Amino acid sequence: MVVKSALLFVLAAILEIGGAWLVWQGVREHRGLTWVGAGVIALGAYGFVAAFQPDAHFGRVLAAYGGVFVAGSLLWGVVADGFRPDRWDITGAAVCLAGVGLIMYAPR
Repeated sequence: MVVKSALLFVLAAILEIGGAWLVWQGVREHRGLTWVGAGVIALGAYGFVAAFQPDAHFGRVLAAYGGVFVAGSLLWGVVADGFRPDRWDITGAAVCLAGVGLIMYAPR
């Protein structure tokens, strides 16, 4: 169950961060409506992914996903835009991912 959940979080991050990045590229970098449209489609697809999480509690899933989003956004910036996170970025992302572990996978 943990592996399925983690893979769904990765897919959600790719869709949401990728979708937002495509919209950013279309608008801010003047790449056009095709990029914006692809971003909107990806963001819409992201909206479905959370529904497949094994945990039935929407608030828990979305709260935990927030930590994945933080770390994933930094990683996306490194890969797609040449961003170089500093030690505080990395530390903050690690704290967020620790929060994901506590929220989603702590014994209840």
